[in-house]
Amino acid sequence: MKIRTLAGAGLGLILALAAGCTVQPLYDSSPERTGLGAPAVDLSSVAIDPVSTRYAQEVRNHLIFLLSGGAGEPASPRYALDLTVTRSTTSSVQVQSGSENEPTAGTVTMTGIYRLKDTATGSVVANGRRNVSSSFDRPRQEYAVLRAERDAENRAARELAESLRLAVAQDMARLDKR
Repeated sequence: MKIRTLAGAGLGLILALAAGCTVQPLYDSSPERTGLGAPAVDLSSVAIDPVSTRYAQEVRNHLIFLLSGGAGEPASPRYALDLTVTRSTTSSVQVQSGSENEPTAGTVTMTGIYRLKDTATGSVVANGRRNVSSSFDRPRQEYAVLRAERDAENRAARELAESLRLAVAQDMARLDKR
């Protein structure tokens, strides 16, 4: 009898916890509201302003692809994203003592600062900042160092674009709930 009572209480507790769950998908593709959830965030309505550096263009290109699902920028955007990307490179470790097989390590850090503006009013509706770091080895060969640093820069650009996509999606979800 005690086991049945404990099993019933445990089942009741599990059902109560499941009933209180209000998790909803951020990238829901259905146009209607489901349950208590908010409508889908329309990331494809965001246009990204042009940038001036190669690494910022890498971030911008990846972000356009992520926001539009590969369709490119919208013809008549609801929002405009002003994006500023900065980059720094630091030496992490110096271990070369004389042997050519002992590389040094470097880190590329990219910072993305964004402002999301409503195109109808021109007002800033959201802003934020994200940082991403990517490490690379620095062997003794000069070209290998340049290539490794460029590869780390490209990795950081992809990761920064993904981080910015998530941040913009969260900001737009908050805007839609108002």
